[in-house]
Amino acid sequence: MGKFIVIGERIHCISPTIRKAMEEMDPEPILKRAKEQLDAGATYLDVNIGPAEDNGPELMQWAVKLLQENFDNVPLSLDTANKKAIEAGIAVYNRAKGKPIVNSADAGDRIENVDLAAANDAIIIALCSKAGVPSDNDERMMYCQELLERGMEHGMDPMDMWFDPLFLVIKGMQDKQQDVLEFIGMIRDMGFNSTGGLSNVSNGMPKDVRPIMDAAMIAMAMQMGLTSAIVNPCDLRLMETVKSCDIIKDNVLYADSYLQI
Repeated sequence: MGKFIVIGERIHCISPTIRKAMEEMDPEPILKRAKEQLDAGATYLDVNIGPAEDNGPELMQWAVKLLQENFDNVPLSLDTANKKAIEAGIAVYNRAKGKPIVNSADAGDRIENVDLAAANDAIIIALCSKAGVPSDNDERMMYCQELLERGMEHGMDPMDMWFDPLFLVIKGMQDKQQDVLEFIGMIRDMGFNSTGGLSNVSNGMPKDVRPIMDAAMIAMAMQMGLTSAIVNPCDLRLMETVKSCDIIKDNVLYADSYLQI
């Protein structure tokens, strides 16, 4: 499948700094976060503007232009519940470095986002869930098939559907982690791409523990065939792990300087 794709998660309206910057359309905090993530090795940047009910289309277009004009058409993941905002972002998006990602669809209320991605030749993150956490991998696979069929009906290239197994919080759902890893292997065996919000696994853990757990999980997930993840690329331990796993999986040619590349 090639080199692992890191989607940087840090341009997110849940951050007070970013929320304020988006409300005021202040470019500096957003450009700073973008540069930090790209310097750390992010491939895509996720742009999460939240529900953005008042000015979603305007805000998303502003953010897309701001980031692509300042960072050589960096590829972006457009993340909002506002469909009109996603369409507006795609309308001004430069595809020179990659198609836009629509984040995200599921097999429930958000299944129409598959149609939106198909109509706009975009990648879709397809969450193998309908409402809440799937009970097992049979349920995950059922939703995966529903999403795949929806995409195929609308003429999507299956490789543009990045299936998300739904990474679960270890504190409280420790017994479900092996299911997630096994499902990543099932997606790999079908020949499809996979992704997801991997840092969810360490939610609620002490700050010094989270990078250790996230690095362990990403290594195990990459071994099972995970092809991308939505993570904090400024987590040095995590990025060193991703780069090392890419070498071991023969996705990248080894060089002594591989950690700096």
